Amino acid sequence: MLFTKHKNLIRWIFIGFSFVIIALILWNTYMFFQSFKAEERIKMENWSAAQRDLIKSTNLDGDIGELPLQILQSNTTTPMIMVDLNGNVEHNNLDAKKAENSAYVKDLILDFEKENTPIEIIYDGKILNTLYYGNSPLLNKLKYYPIAFVLILVLFAGLVYSFYRSTKIATQNKLWSGMAKETAHQIGTPLSSLIGWTEILKIENVNPEYIKEIEKDISRLETITERFSKIGSVPTLVKADIVKETIESYDYLKYRSSKLVEFSIDVPDTEIPVQLNSQLYSWTIENLVKNAIDAMKGKGKLAVQITASNLEVKIFVTDTGKGLTKAQYNSVFEPGFTTKKRGWGLGLSLARRIIEDFHDGKIKVSHSEIGKGTTMQITLKIDKETKRDA
Repeated sequence: MLFTKHKNLIRWIFIGFSFVIIALILWNTYMFFQSFKAEERIKMENWSAAQRDLIKSTNLDGDIGELPLQILQSNTTTPMIMVDLNGNVEHNNLDAKKAENSAYVKDLILDFEKENTPIEIIYDGKILNTLYYGNSPLLNKLKYYPIAFVLILVLFAGLVYSFYRSTKIATQNKLWSGMAKETAHQIGTPLSSLIGWTEILKIENVNPEYIKEIEKDISRLETITERFSKIGSVPTLVKADIVKETIESYDYLKYRSSKLVEFSIDVPDTEIPVQLNSQLYSWTIENLVKNAIDAMKGKGKLAVQITASNLEVKIFVTDTGKGLTKAQYNSVFEPGFTTKKRGWGLGLSLARRIIEDFHDGKIKVSHSEIGKGTTMQITLKIDKETKRDA
C-alpha cells in the first residue's frame, strides 16, 4: 500500500539516480580522455626534446646517445608533421600515398593545430622546427566512447519505455475486459425482464409485427451481451454459411438505418462454408456498415457484395461517402483514428483484430476516391473440407 502510494515519487527518484550515474560515467570518461591527452602531450614534448638533442649533436659532431634515439624511434602511433624554417616537411605515422599530396599535408597541419598546440623545437635561441601532431588512433576511439555510451543508453531507455508502455497497455486491456464482462452481466437482468414483458404483450394481443421487431432487438441485445461476455477469451470458430450470416446482419441493419440510405446486396445463391464466429463476424459487418453510413452522413448508396473462388471468399461493403486518401488506407485501422467529431476510433481497429487475428483472414480498403466513396474488403478462407468449385 505504501509502495503504491509513493510509486510516482519512487519512480522519479530512480530516474534522477540513473541520470546522476550517467553524468558521473560521462564525466569520468571525459577526465580519462583529458588525462590520456596530457600524457600524449608529454610524449610529444619528450620527442621534440630528443629531436633538439639530435640537432645539437649534429652541429657539435658529438654522439647523440642511445636514449634520444630510443625516444625518436618509440613513436609508432601518433601522427606528426615537422616543418623547418625553410618550409621543408617531414612526417611520421601518416598514410604514405596521401602524404605525397602537399595540399593534403597542409590541410592536415591545420587540423593538427586545432587538435593540439604545436611544439616549437628551439636551439640556440632559434626556432628550428615546429612539430604538429594529432591524436593517436586510441585517443580518437576514446573520444567517441561517450557518444557510443549515450546511444546505448538511449536504446536501453527505449526498451525500458517500450516494456513499461506494453505493461501499462496490458493492464488497461485487462481493466477494459473486466468492465466489458461486468457490463454483459449487468445487461442480463433487464434483458430477462424484457423477454418476460414480450410474452405479456403476446397475451395482450398486441400487433404481432411489433412483437416480432421487439424480439429481433432482444435477440440483438443477447448477441451483444454474448460478445461482451467473451471479450478477453479466445473465440470459438465453427463451420457456418458466410452468405446466410452476412444477409442476417445486413437485414437487421437495413431496417434500423436511415431511410435515406439506399441498400443493395449481391450474394451467391449457394452456401459458402467458412470457419466463423457468428457474433464477432456480425460485429464486423455492423462496424463497416455504420462507418459507411457515417461517411455518407446518413444519405447515399450502400452495397454489400460477396464473391467466391475455390479457396477464398470476399465480402465487399461499398458506400458513396466522402472517401479516403491513399495515406489513410492503413491508418483507418489504427486505434483512435476517426474522421468524426465524436467517436473513439475503435470500430475498424476491432474489425481488423476480429478478421485477421481470430479468423486468419484479411481486411483492407479495396478502393477509395475522395468525394465518390470507399469499398472495404474482407477476405476469408473457405472451409477446406468443402471447397467451392472454381
